Amino acid sequence: MALSDAKAKAATIPEGKKQLKLSDGGGLFLQVLKSGKYWRMNYRFADKQKTLSIGVYPSVTLKEARNKREKAKKLLESNIDPSQHKKKEKRKAFADAQAATFEGVARELIEKNNVKWSPPYLKSTQSRLERHVLPWLGSMRIADIEPPDVLSVIQRAENRGTIEMAHRLKMLCSQVFRYAVATGRIKSDPSRDLQGALSPIVTTHRATITEPKKAGELLRAIQGFEGTFIVQCALQVTPYIFVRPGELRHAEWTEIDLNTAEWRIPAEKMKMRVIHIVPLATQVVKVLKELQPLTGSGRYVFPSIRNTHRPMSENTINASLRRIGYGKSEICAHGFRAMASTMLHEQGWDSDVIERQLAHKEGNAIKGAYNHARHLPERITMMQHWADYLDGLRDGAKVIPFKQGAIA
Repeated sequence: MALSDAKAKAATIPEGKKQLKLSDGGGLFLQVLKSGKYWRMNYRFADKQKTLSIGVYPSVTLKEARNKREKAKKLLESNIDPSQHKKKEKRKAFADAQAATFEGVARELIEKNNVKWSPPYLKSTQSRLERHVLPWLGSMRIADIEPPDVLSVIQRAENRGTIEMAHRLKMLCSQVFRYAVATGRIKSDPSRDLQGALSPIVTTHRATITEPKKAGELLRAIQGFEGTFIVQCALQVTPYIFVRPGELRHAEWTEIDLNTAEWRIPAEKMKMRVIHIVPLATQVVKVLKELQPLTGSGRYVFPSIRNTHRPMSENTINASLRRIGYGKSEICAHGFRAMASTMLHEQGWDSDVIERQLAHKEGNAIKGAYNHARHLPERITMMQHWADYLDGLRDGAKVIPFKQGAIA
């Protein structure tokens, strides 16, 4: 006999019994327990008797329970187990809910770009998210996040005095929001309304030396450095090739051809994601040939002292400069790039040649991506000139800069 709402509402457990079952037909029944009233459905699947949980009465009405019974029957007709289907739907709903959160979208963005982004950038992005953003925004539905929510997160960094970090976090959040816009989760980026809400970044230039006499003194101090041989070599070549410190310490022997005097840094290691060619002056080749018997059988040109399977520490060059008496306000590892750029420009070298060798971003993205050998003959000449010029400064000779305009 079919159930009615009145009968379901009035149902109680008989005295001396633990439960009461009221059938509605088609396998559907109401199970009455001390803890409450529950809709269940008995069915057979793959020759096994099974029971499907449908819901709690009265939150799930009799009419709703009957609708769910009919849906379960249709699944059985299609040879689908209703219980397994329910679990699958729950998992999907959970996954959808997670994907709709800020953390879900952020993780998806990282997954999409884990090949495109360089390992250092990928690592720093994940670290910033996990340390500075996700603890506060991660569990929120991204569609519910408003500008004040984002501001409260990035102001934590601002209040600590790390203004640049605050701006980086704003840019990172914006990346996540713009990806959410592109994938249809939200209509607009809430962080765009924070323009002017943070203290401006006070630009500070990398510490460097561009006066020839002082540069010569620095090079003599480098020549007299008494650290380990690996660090000696790394410090000696740093001024001559002026790559980024991270690029130098991650240099691998497979990337370097001493016969052609060329170091080809793969695109995935470069900030601009474009292969970069570093012509090696004879002075640099000489240093590397001296180092090769020591580290050439391994992966890294400048491996860590503690673990040869890892590159040299990111602070090694700066620490070495401090050991030879140069403070962080005078010169840093990155400052050799500014030294080369300034002095080569002063000597009259073509700005395009210098910028290409510094691996700065091309104005034309396609040109930068496909023409990594651009200006290579001029760059080879310039790099050898630069090495000879530095040697002259180091040795105290009277150096007359070789102008590119004098090239025949």
